[in-house]
Amino acid sequence: MNRNTTDEKKTHEPENELLIEQIEIGPMQNFVYVVGSQSTREVALVDPAWDIEGLLDHLAERDLKLTAALVTHYHPDHIGGSFGSHKIAGISELLVRNPVRIYAHKAEAAGVRKVTGISETDLVKVDSGDRLCIGNIEVEFLHTPGHTPGSQCFRIKNSLVSGDTLFVQGCGRVDLPGSDPEQMYHSLRKLSGLPDDTVLLPGHNYGAMPSASLEETRAQNPYLNIRDLPTWRSMMG
Repeated sequence: MNRNTTDEKKTHEPENELLIEQIEIGPMQNFVYVVGSQSTREVALVDPAWDIEGLLDHLAERDLKLTAALVTHYHPDHIGGSFGSHKIAGISELLVRNPVRIYAHKAEAAGVRKVTGISETDLVKVDSGDRLCIGNIEVEFLHTPGHTPGSQCFRIKNSLVSGDTLFVQGCGRVDLPGSDPEQMYHSLRKLSGLPDDTVLLPGHNYGAMPSASLEETRAQNPYLNIRDLPTWRSMMG
């Protein structure tokens, strides 16, 4: 696991209460995020997959208490489950080791259950604009459909954990089952309207850098610079 620690002196925002850690994990260059509160040591894992034992051992080494798991979308490389002929560890294995509530968008809940086999009672179905406190840190859920029907991002102070909706230099695929190119267009316009100093934290290490400000992202990401649907449809085929 490759780790980029962004708490204390390297925090993404001026107050040292916020703890965010970016961990690259797995063969698909996924990012798992540790998000939480410095003072209470309570944290959530965003899209825990591939090496659940390693992630939990890492939290234990830092004296962090896992209180929730946040799901951006239901694809197995983000939450575990069957992926072709392979089985990826994810939230199902997490619940065995460290039972917590799993927060998924209400439109994604059925997909999460189908892919991972977890039960209805393990899930908390959220909607856009809902908020969750992890210790003293508030997480806002933003529904950003397009890659999947219930894709969501997490806004935490001036950071945006974007899953597969938005990458530093691209966006998530819209040619998969459940994808919708037009919804993706509107989701990207929504995210593009966030403040310039918002720190984008994507779901994969697919760009020239693992994170960037939204201002920097707009300057290098062509998908954020398409101003009308006809042009978008033409570009996306």
